[in-house]
Amino acid sequence: MNEFELIQRHFTRPAANAVLGVGDDAAIVRPTPGHDLHVSVDMLVEGRHFFADVEPRALGHKTLAVNLSDIAAMGATPRWAVLSLALPQVDEHWASEFAAGFFGLAEAHGVSVIGGDTTRGPLTLSVTIFGEAPAGQALRRDAAQVGDDVWVSGELGLAALAVRQRLRGDAALPPEVLAVCRRKLDYPTPRVALGQRLLDVAHAAIDVSDGLMADLGHILERSGVAAEVWLESLPTLPWMAENRGRLADSIAAGGDDYELCFTAPSSARAELQGLAEELDCTLTRIGRIVAGQGSRLLDAAGQPVTLQRGGFDHFA
Repeated sequence: MNEFELIQRHFTRPAANAVLGVGDDAAIVRPTPGHDLHVSVDMLVEGRHFFADVEPRALGHKTLAVNLSDIAAMGATPRWAVLSLALPQVDEHWASEFAAGFFGLAEAHGVSVIGGDTTRGPLTLSVTIFGEAPAGQALRRDAAQVGDDVWVSGELGLAALAVRQRLRGDAALPPEVLAVCRRKLDYPTPRVALGQRLLDVAHAAIDVSDGLMADLGHILERSGVAAEVWLESLPTLPWMAENRGRLADSIAAGGDDYELCFTAPSSARAELQGLAEELDCTLTRIGRIVAGQGSRLLDAAGQPVTLQRGGFDHFA
């Protein structure tokens, strides 16, 4: 199978929301009037972002999920994606399973794949995604305000614990906990619906990909504020919460969570709890925005917690 047969068989689908999709020198899209266009790109490299033996269906899902998470953090609606693949070889089964995972998630969110590229090389996956939000209403990193609450969706540290177990082993990790953590690593849930609903509630937002404290730090730097974060409030699995002390790095700085961290005024607490119930998505208040610079992670006694890692480093 050559490059064009691979694209035609596995990656060419109708693009209902594009003027022109796959098959020409460039795609043509028509943004919704009165909306801003959001563009984001992510690259996944074997050995850096995923293990070599990950199931191709899971890899297809995750390749798009990490991009959807960026769009969700802006409160935008995902619309179109461009997929580029570097493959060591043409593998019919791998391509079929990867495409099933990728397009399954794309269809669930109304995303059309409108182009891309393939070549031979070390396994590398790159997606450029396009989304829309009403003009001037996007969630950004530079709008956090002193007095805001800091919130996070879902549970933290599960994917990081799965990676830690894979690299180092952990005999004390219960099998049922490991299964949940591995599922979170392989099949993250992009919080697209939540991001859209936060447009009228939150001040600033970011997706948690490199670790909570590192990613929250980007909001603080862009907004010119500081934050206090409470370790005991960080949501995670019950077994991990019971071992919160020794797992603090995984929970607070592990990365690969793909949850949303956002700030909102204290007056929005009841509204956010109602939104959590409506979307069936846990939202937890984990800290507050204060004057100053940087962030402090505090234990139950209000004492600073020192982490051994500062978030995922793509060049480490």
